[in-house]
Amino acid sequence: VQLQASGGGLVQAGGSLRLSCAASGRTFGSYTMGWFRQAPGEERNFVSAISAGTFSTYYADSVKGRFTISRDNSKNTAYLQMNSLKPEDTAVYYCAAVRGSYSDDVKKYNYWGQGTQVTVSS
Repeated sequence: VQLQASGGGLVQAGGSLRLSCAASGRTFGSYTMGWFRQAPGEERNFVSAISAGTFSTYYADSVKGRFTISRDNSKNTAYLQMNSLKPEDTAVYYCAAVRGSYSDDVKKYNYWGQGTQVTVSS
C-alpha cells in the first residue's frame, strides 16, 4: 500500500482543515487507517484511526469533539476533518495503514504517507 497525504496548510486558530490520504492498491478496505502527528522535537503521536470493516473510530483525548475521521473505500481514501483548530495542533500530520484491527501504536503501522504540514496561528 502506498499512501499520499494532502490538505495541510496555514490556518488561524478556530479554523478548519480537511486532510486526505489517498491509497494505492485493491485491498484498502482491509486496512485500519490512522492519523498521527509530530511536532518539532517531539515523538510521533496518535491522533485518530478508523478500523477496517466496522468503520469504528478512535481519537486521542486532545482532539475528541474537534476532529472527525472517515473513509471512502470506493475512493481508497481516508479523511481527517479538523475543526476548532488550536496552535497546539501545529505539526506534520501523517497517515498510516495497518492490516486488520485498530491500533494506536505507531510501531504497529506498516505503511506511511509522506506527511503534510498543519500550522495553526494564534
